[in-house]
Amino acid sequence: MSPAQQHGTPDAATTEPERFEVVFDGRPLPAIAGQSVGSVLTDAGIRSWRTTRTQLRPRGLFCGIGVCYDCLITVDGEPNQRACLVLARPGMALSSTVPGNGPFDTAGETDD
Repeated sequence: MSPAQQHGTPDAATTEPERFEVVFDGRPLPAIAGQSVGSVLTDAGIRSWRTTRTQLRPRGLFCGIGVCYDCLITVDGEPNQRACLVLARPGMALSSTVPGNGPFDTAGETDD
């Protein structure tokens, strides 16, 4: 018996994480507390949610640590959020980012 079980406190290994939904371009997606927006989209099979400005190449999760800016997405109406860094919240509205929709639209992008 673990110390947590002896004292009647929940054990992290047996506690179920909070489950909820976010909405991406009108489509509800399951999420788990602690997941990044990028992780939620990837788990749902969505690999890209924006395109490059000039050649319209698909972009999505790449580095996963906030360095490359490939994963920019609109979160609750706020454009240019890094999907890999933003934690999902219940009812969050996510939408594909339109090319040219902000100052970071082409950050780090060579489009070659």
